[in-house]
Amino acid sequence: MTPDRFDIAVLIGRFQPFHNAHAALLARTLQSAGQVIVLLGSAHAARNVKNPFTWEERAAMIGSTLDDATRERVRFLPIRDYYDDRRWGEAVVAAVQEYSAPGARIALVGYLKDASSKYLQRFPRWQFVAVPKFDEIDATSIRQIYFESEDWPATQALLGGLLPTPIVHYLKGWTRLPHYHPLRGEHLALEENRRVWGSGPFVTVDAVVTASAHVLLVERGRLPGKGLWAVPGGFLEPRERVLQGAIRELREETGLGLLDSTLEVALQGVAVFDHPDRSLRGRTITHAHWFDLGDCRLPEVSGADDAARARWTPIAELRAMESRFFEDHFNLLDHFLSLHP
Repeated sequence: MTPDRFDIAVLIGRFQPFHNAHAALLARTLQSAGQVIVLLGSAHAARNVKNPFTWEERAAMIGSTLDDATRERVRFLPIRDYYDDRRWGEAVVAAVQEYSAPGARIALVGYLKDASSKYLQRFPRWQFVAVPKFDEIDATSIRQIYFESEDWPATQALLGGLLPTPIVHYLKGWTRLPHYHPLRGEHLALEENRRVWGSGPFVTVDAVVTASAHVLLVERGRLPGKGLWAVPGGFLEPRERVLQGAIRELREETGLGLLDSTLEVALQGVAVFDHPDRSLRGRTITHAHWFDLGDCRLPEVSGADDAARARWTPIAELRAMESRFFEDHFNLLDHFLSLHP
């Protein structure tokens, strides 16, 4: 295929981290068009063991594997996780259109590996260029090696067969940064959690409570996500209805001293969040309840149980906090409060 067949070739991925199979896929994409747009998924989210690197760090990683002339042909753009296929697809198209001339011939390059690749079929106006899988390299396994390392020279030798050399050097340097050891601890905690409890499915409940243009948040006091913001919630108990469970978790984590009847009257909506990738603990389906207390004096709250602290946060500040939320809780809030533009 010659580079002038298409004006722009699009490559979508998380690249956590960028490995040799990704490099081969990018090389194939560069053969398809003179200009390439690499869309970096899971952008603007808090770091976790599945997404340890920011989109800027990933762009730098990938760029380090390219020569100067090739790097000039590649544009890196962030794409957030909406956990909503329609909204995500619209965001992808909008991002590419911003850098495309009207009538541009656009190719989408990728390979169909499993159900997680269905997103490649959501862009009928683009020409899909299917390529074979280049190697049995799995980013999940690479992250496992990386976070379970006890002997960096041995780990470096192992990763050297899976990653481009500049990426190996990048990861070695990254182990000295303050993010590495907390994420390593989180990885080990999640592995132990799966050993004890399995991978689900689990049923949880969450409570979004608003009052006087504020929302009630908790800071997580335990792994995973220690130190991140979340809405109050937890696992449903065997004999509970989901509304009862949401109110119980709300009280346990925030000390909110309102009667059940008051909260039941304030209930504005319930939504189920069931994206298979929404939680690193395993397949977790949550029932989120939105309680609106209206214009009132903000009730006293105090963090307890799994919450290090609880606080009323102005809704106007939430968008700036997106990268500090646990799992999909920013998107959960967005569902009820329309935070995204």
